[in-house]
Amino acid sequence: MAGEPVTPESFAAFEYELFEGDPDNLRTVVATSNQSISWIDPTTLKLSHRIGRGSFGDVYLATRHQLENDYQQFHEVIVKMLHPIKDDHVRAVLDRFDNVFSKCQGAGGVGLLHGVSVIRGRICLVMKFYEESIGDKMARLKGGKLSLSDVLRYGLSLAEGISELHSKGILILNLKPCNFLLDENDQAILGDVGIPFILLGVPSPNSDMITRTLGTPSYMAPEQWQPEIMGPISFETDSWGFGCSIVEMLTGLPPWFGMSVQEMKRSVLRKQEKPSIPSGLPSPIENILHGCFKYDFRSRPLMKDIIQAFKSARNEDYNITRERDLEDKALDLGYSRWFLSKDRLFVGDTVRSRKAQNSCKPENMEVPEGLIVGQEQDGFVLVRCHGIHDPLRVHVFRLERVTHGLAPGDWVRLKEEAMDKNRAKKHSPVGILHSIDRDGKVSIGLIGMETLWRGSSSDLQMAEAYCSGQFVRPKPGLLSLRFKWPRKRDGDWATGRIVRVHPNGSLLIKFPGLLTFGAEEDAFVADPSQVELVSFRTSPGIAKKYRHLEDFHWAVRPVVIAIGLIASLRLGSFVLGRSKGKSQGKEALADTQTQQKPVMGTVVEAASGPNWLPRQLRV
Repeated sequence: MAGEPVTPESFAAFEYELFEGDPDNLRTVVATSNQSISWIDPTTLKLSHRIGRGSFGDVYLATRHQLENDYQQFHEVIVKMLHPIKDDHVRAVLDRFDNVFSKCQGAGGVGLLHGVSVIRGRICLVMKFYEESIGDKMARLKGGKLSLSDVLRYGLSLAEGISELHSKGILILNLKPCNFLLDENDQAILGDVGIPFILLGVPSPNSDMITRTLGTPSYMAPEQWQPEIMGPISFETDSWGFGCSIVEMLTGLPPWFGMSVQEMKRSVLRKQEKPSIPSGLPSPIENILHGCFKYDFRSRPLMKDIIQAFKSARNEDYNITRERDLEDKALDLGYSRWFLSKDRLFVGDTVRSRKAQNSCKPENMEVPEGLIVGQEQDGFVLVRCHGIHDPLRVHVFRLERVTHGLAPGDWVRLKEEAMDKNRAKKHSPVGILHSIDRDGKVSIGLIGMETLWRGSSSDLQMAEAYCSGQFVRPKPGLLSLRFKWPRKRDGDWATGRIVRVHPNGSLLIKFPGLLTFGAEEDAFVADPSQVELVSFRTSPGIAKKYRHLEDFHWAVRPVVIAIGLIASLRLGSFVLGRSKGKSQGKEALADTQTQQKPVMGTVVEAASGPNWLPRQLRV
């Protein structure tokens, strides 16, 4: 009967080898699968030979045997055999596969999935066999690159497939030409349904494979390298990987070609370098690729924006003047146009003026808080504010929606009851609001979480805001810190300056007051819940104010000492000069007196003798 729940199909017990400790030392256990939808009996699969090896395991060509309507059927399939997983994580991974499998049923632009199984103690994803991938096609072409028309055609199909998976809450995190399959009609489809996302948080048995659970290094976004610190991972993470794939299709070379994994990591994280975009591309493609490589994932375009750009390039209906106008308006506030267009405003929304990027407080509150009462063309709305008779006409880029007193970008703190629910997850209680729905559902970036924290606005309260340029130090009384923090020579915590704020609220700190040498670390990460602001105004006493001045640069103390020495020398020279002048004056006076003494003596002598008398009176 329609509407009745389907009874899960039960499967017989099966044996398989389960990894535990040493990969060469496997033990056999018996388990029963409760995967009612996606489970494939491993005895129906016959592996032929390995045809590839990737970051997450091996790829085999295989034959699947099925009995349907009393007829034997054999299907050629692909088996993606994952690297071994410890037994205490196998059930969770199988459940995740089952969830993804159910969501992918009927999805367009995605390779046909048969199900999941366990062979040789390793979890296997079974899918339809496709003769060729885009990577294979590129390898056959001279120069290894595709024509622009093929890139536009394939790119649009792939973006639509990715967008459909995103609408189902699935991240792929492993977009690359080798995972883009071609069907019998030369249409591009996705050959990976998010294996890195399924394995997210599952520890690798081998320390050398840590990055493999996050993606393929050449195509990884900055937040994929350290999702708990620089994350979280979001839909825009796939935009970076998509952009890398398009660049490779156009140039024939993957990003960071010839670099080691560590060199790639250094280029992306420390130097913030971006893949080179070839010249001569249609304006919408060039602009969207520049957007895909924004360092902050919030500034990247979503798949719907990428789809629109590829459609515009194919149809040649791109309005350059309008797009440049939007970009100029966004740049005035320090944002990308894709950041500002993610939240559409409607009549009835409560709004306020948007603060400039990297600003803790709005500089110009043209709209402290108002209500949208009308919409006009070209992105302008009418906002009615308290105390102002006529509605204000404001561009939507200059406004942000306020729901339950919160807006995306606000610093928030989880209430104690919300932290108690997630006590097992050791994440920071302070983070940045990523989005808030009109019904109060929120998503937040928090240190210690690889993905966005989701909950209700009632779980939140406002927190201290931080921005680049501020000085911070650990709060007093903390016994331990989440991240390493340097101390001064006297043992006190050093004061550092914020140079970058990541989307999850983690603070990148540098210490200009400390002189570093050679390979010493010059940047540290801080948890915003464990630091406090320090400023010259709030520093008590002359000594504290001077110590805060020293935090501005390591050269402050040497310069102050040098100035003090110079001042002392000048003062000493001045005093010495005055005293020398006095002594020279006394000596001159003595010399004068000495010179005058014979003259006076002669006068006195003459006065006391008869020589002064007239000659007539002398005796």
